[in-house]
Amino acid sequence: MAGVIPLTLRRLSSSLRSRMRDRSPGLGPALAGGALAAGLGLGACAALVMVLWVSSPYPDSGPGGALHVAAALWLLAHGVELVRAETLSGAPQPVGLTPLLLLALPVWLVYRAARDATDASDEPDGPPPVPTRTAWTGVVLGYLAVGAAAALYASGGEPRPEWLWVTVCLPLLVGGAAGVGVWAGSGRPHPPVSSRLPHWVRVDALGTAARAAGAATAVLTGGGALLLGASLVWHGDTARLAFTQLTEGWTGRLTVLLLAVTLVSNAALWSASYALGPGFALGTGHMVHPLASDPAPLLPPFPLLAAVPDAGTGTPLNWAVALVPMAAGVTAGWFVAAAAVRRARPWLHWSAGRSVGVLALSALLCALILTLLAALSGGPLGTATLSHFGPVAWQTGPAAALWLLVLGTPVTLTARAWRLHALRRAGVLPSRRTKKRTWLTRAKAARPAEATPKVPDPTPEPKQDDLYDFLESDTPEPAPTPETVPHQPAAEDTTDTPDPADPSSPETTPDPAAPNPSP
Repeated sequence: MAGVIPLTLRRLSSSLRSRMRDRSPGLGPALAGGALAAGLGLGACAALVMVLWVSSPYPDSGPGGALHVAAALWLLAHGVELVRAETLSGAPQPVGLTPLLLLALPVWLVYRAARDATDASDEPDGPPPVPTRTAWTGVVLGYLAVGAAAALYASGGEPRPEWLWVTVCLPLLVGGAAGVGVWAGSGRPHPPVSSRLPHWVRVDALGTAARAAGAATAVLTGGGALLLGASLVWHGDTARLAFTQLTEGWTGRLTVLLLAVTLVSNAALWSASYALGPGFALGTGHMVHPLASDPAPLLPPFPLLAAVPDAGTGTPLNWAVALVPMAAGVTAGWFVAAAAVRRARPWLHWSAGRSVGVLALSALLCALILTLLAALSGGPLGTATLSHFGPVAWQTGPAAALWLLVLGTPVTLTARAWRLHALRRAGVLPSRRTKKRTWLTRAKAARPAEATPKVPDPTPEPKQDDLYDFLESDTPEPAPTPETVPHQPAAEDTTDTPDPADPSSPETTPDPAAPNPSP
């Protein structure tokens, strides 16, 4: 009995260890992953700020002030608006222009943490995969815990974050990036809502629209970056003068250079909005677009602001920026046409109406993406005139959708028809017969066939011999019926039959050769 109890305890402990091993990849590791992602981003900002503070010959404050600036800069990278209380006028000045290049770092870190939290172990005896809800909740809560601590720490320094923006922007960004990461870690399953969508908006069409929208957005932002570079080269002297006016030491110039690099993506979005037509604002009531340029006077000298067109009416050189949205529309149309007629399965090509519908969906997605990016790329840099900098988001997105629809539709239809024509010439698809259908033929085709009475088949004529085809054939007489045949009496039998009772009847003599049946 004494030996049974330790054996039972060992079995219970082994089963408990197996249960704990199976339950180990749960909320705890996801929380740690989210906190680690936030710590890495915060540490990167702190390292950059501390390097600049150490190399500065005239630091304004100690390391505590530099760490406060690092925490505020990390929150600004999430879209949180900051407030500067120490100004020349004495009034608080908001800073809400988010560097998009810094925004990419926390988004990527949260995405990686959420994706890694849902990955299953490759070992056969390893723990099971973490549920998606558990992984998402753990990563978001871990990241927000570090973010709340950073916001509390930054509130005691200069600049300080606005708590309203902290409670709105931080959870939205972290939740969205974690959701995409969990979805990618789970194998990119189709959402349940896709089965409720119309037939032409299913996964195939939705994926094509997303790729076309992404390609068009890349062309617009890339074209904006090219316009920015060309304008900086054109105004090179002004940019060089602005770079030297801000600071004199190499540490200050390095700081200005790093700030300009982090804002290059914002300036590329501003240039894309300029090419689309709505343009961007350089101060309240001062718009810059291809038709006219009206920047606010007395802007701070900054190298990227040197790329702003000169004040005045637009010239044909300014109007040439329309080539960028034209290229975006052609790109979107080509992507949709390539998906509408695929060489791998040409018999499943889309109709013209469905192709245009997918193009419209891609234009809508591109408009949503550009609206979000335009809203993030701008913001206030102060009060009064400096309260509005950047593109007008609600105008930039619809302008992009309009360009894609107007220029992408003919490209989609033309490229689709050309690909179908090439497949028919190659013999992959049957040749199309040009037969026009009017409204009358469509109505007849749609009308159900009326029931007609069945006519009995005619009685087949008897087959005649081919040798006597040259003779006149006799008409066959009908077979007589019992009613038409006359009744005739039966004929009497006149054959003489020998009567055995009559003695005069001749007798038959037996054949001697026949056998005698009696003994």
